[in-house]
Amino acid sequence: MNLSTIQKRFFAWGMAQANNADASAIKLIDCPEYKSLGKLKQALLGNLQNKVLEIGPGAGANLPYYCKNLHWIGVEPNFYMHPYLEREARQHGLSNIELYQGTAEDLPVEDESIDTVVSTHVLCSVRDPDASLQEIKRILKPGGNFIFIEHVAGECGTWTRKVQDGIEPVWKTLFDNCHPNRETWKVIEQVGLETVNYYQFKLTFPIVSPHIAGIVKKKTVEMFQPVGLRNMINNQNL
Repeated sequence: MNLSTIQKRFFAWGMAQANNADASAIKLIDCPEYKSLGKLKQALLGNLQNKVLEIGPGAGANLPYYCKNLHWIGVEPNFYMHPYLEREARQHGLSNIELYQGTAEDLPVEDESIDTVVSTHVLCSVRDPDASLQEIKRILKPGGNFIFIEHVAGECGTWTRKVQDGIEPVWKTLFDNCHPNRETWKVIEQVGLETVNYYQFKLTFPIVSPHIAGIVKKKTVEMFQPVGLRNMINNQNL
């Protein structure tokens, strides 16, 4: 067994143990509408219907929040996550599932076939964020939604950003290619989707404290010009 396999196995095991954590205990800072990560996930994921594709679902931390009757598709590159995902799905009553070993840059589904794409703490670690977002745009039906919760780079010049920039080479080696200083909001803005709701908030965890979360809708008529990201913290309706 080589070092890469050992790392993947250990990372999958660690993610599975993290499933036991209480998301309601992870408090959000500067997000008055939702006091905890669990409440935010419930608001974003709890009412999804039809066909949902989740990129990088890990060991299945989001599965408890989905409706039991939806058609869930998971695309997870780490094969050793798959048994944990299948176990979580059974425990939470999700029977209509498909699970693929693949990446966000090359999703194994047809054009405009998915109602909702979900990404939570994944765009920080994909090899090519631009290609990943283009794939998400490709597979979404017109009017479909891209839902995301992602940690992002701190504001330039801040102590948080300086630490993120300095630790990035070691951090991505330890945490499966996770980049703590990615300006993910810029990639989302440039892909040509319409943002409906967009949050900025913080967690108490160092390095990965700054977060964004939102629902991005694919335009129903592609001739329209991109609206771009709009921060609607003061007028949310998730």
